[in-house]
Amino acid sequence: MTDNLIVRTDTRGICTIALNRPDSLNAFDADVIEDLTIQLTFAGDDDFVRAIIITGEGSTFSSGADIHWLKSMIKHDHATNSMEALKMAQMLQKLFAMPKPTIAKINGPALGGALGIIACCDIAIAVNTSHFTFPEVKLGIIPAVVSPYIVNAIGHRITKRLFMTGDTFGSDDALAMGLIHKVVHHTLLDDAIAEELDLLLQAGPSAQMECKRLLHKLTGISDDISQYTAELISQIRISQEGQEGLEAFLEKRKPNWIKDTD
Repeated sequence: MTDNLIVRTDTRGICTIALNRPDSLNAFDADVIEDLTIQLTFAGDDDFVRAIIITGEGSTFSSGADIHWLKSMIKHDHATNSMEALKMAQMLQKLFAMPKPTIAKINGPALGGALGIIACCDIAIAVNTSHFTFPEVKLGIIPAVVSPYIVNAIGHRITKRLFMTGDTFGSDDALAMGLIHKVVHHTLLDDAIAEELDLLLQAGPSAQMECKRLLHKLTGISDDISQYTAELISQIRISQEGQEGLEAFLEKRKPNWIKDTD
């Protein structure tokens, strides 16, 4: 285990997993994804753990995939890209299918893949200063691996607009579309999480587990969707447009598909 995560479990069995890369706005790369997968597995298998909270250190929930990691991936072949994308997809699938209650404690902005984590959690509470976006299309790529969970959370039509435009939206809009459940002032986030935990701890853990198993079946999200989305994003990452978009971002210039207007 690295320092990418801070993990602590209190005397009630509440396991908090905090992304701990504040200098990079809690962006995730291959190591973070592996660490998250390991910790989710541990928490899921630990009978003492009653609920899991995912949050970010500092003032950002997560800026999504580390741009330098993405840039390095376009230099690899399709098979390597597919394998790395599949690890992300499998981590999200593990979180989504977690038998215990999960809460996204959204302490600030969340971008791209971070919204997949939010959508996979059972409950999501955000501070009023949070903002959200799927910036992938502006980089010439797509938010493939998070797509099943975003559609499940907010619906097909809203997802279509957000994916195709990369538009930024605030906490109130996220609440209205169903991505999050509550919006609170940043000084009240801990209190709001505590209230939700109090409710969860009053319920029978086996009953909660069966509720989640039932609802998971009703979503229609199959295990093989991870393979499909991983294959799709791996193809797009190494495409000419994907390479141009990432290079343009790193070079702080417009990608070649944006034409100057007269």
